[in-house]
Amino acid sequence: MLRENNDKRSNTVDLSKQSLYSACEGCLSLLRLHFLRVASSNLAEAAQITTQDDNLHWLMDIMIDKQITDEFLRTWATEVELADIHPQVTIVHRYEVSRITTRLFVGMGKGQILASKEVRCMLLQTWLQPFYEDFGWMRRAYKGLDRRLIEDCLNNTIQTLPLAIQQDILLAWFNHFLNSGDDCPNIQALRCGGSTHFGVRTAKPAGLPSLESQLPVRTLPDCIRIVADVVSFQPSDSIFSIIFLNLIFSFCS
Repeated sequence: MLRENNDKRSNTVDLSKQSLYSACEGCLSLLRLHFLRVASSNLAEAAQITTQDDNLHWLMDIMIDKQITDEFLRTWATEVELADIHPQVTIVHRYEVSRITTRLFVGMGKGQILASKEVRCMLLQTWLQPFYEDFGWMRRAYKGLDRRLIEDCLNNTIQTLPLAIQQDILLAWFNHFLNSGDDCPNIQALRCGGSTHFGVRTAKPAGLPSLESQLPVRTLPDCIRIVADVVSFQPSDSIFSIIFLNLIFSFCS
């Protein structure tokens, strides 16, 4: 496979792609196996999770360079079984898996990986919650982790989706942010001020100059903190969460 990767002749490109996908399938199969065993308290297998994660990162870098990551992205987006097992594994062993999701987010956000709306939605539906849960640990485990880059790329991906899906993602993020604070990635793409969010629109009186350019743009976490200082809120269910979000958007617009 290394020989194929270095061979630039056109008649070996397809073979290299086939070899890369075959290697990815092998790594994924081993990752599932070791993940299941660790979830069953067989911690002797934990080191193998890191090994397969490193292998997949190396393969992803090659595929991204060759612009042939689309099939792997679809495969990872449909790894529902692995995502379901995720909460059963302690975070110190499972966060390596979220590094794969993070690399795909960055690749899509930077335009290195092209994916259909269907695949983007599947990826977020399957892996966004595990990513949230592991984000704080990844920040502490990898000192060189570029939080801003990851957040910007995640925001870029979310912004390409239909508004209804963005709202569902925002609501799920909001509940997680209340419990995790700075250990939750900052969704800056959905900003307060001059925009429509959950049916709330900022009205500008006719004849008056706009003040948007004179006021700082508050990100959603900033708005939550401002309102939380004024009212005491506990998200008991989705309805109250939506009401509270509407209050935030009205307050910060």
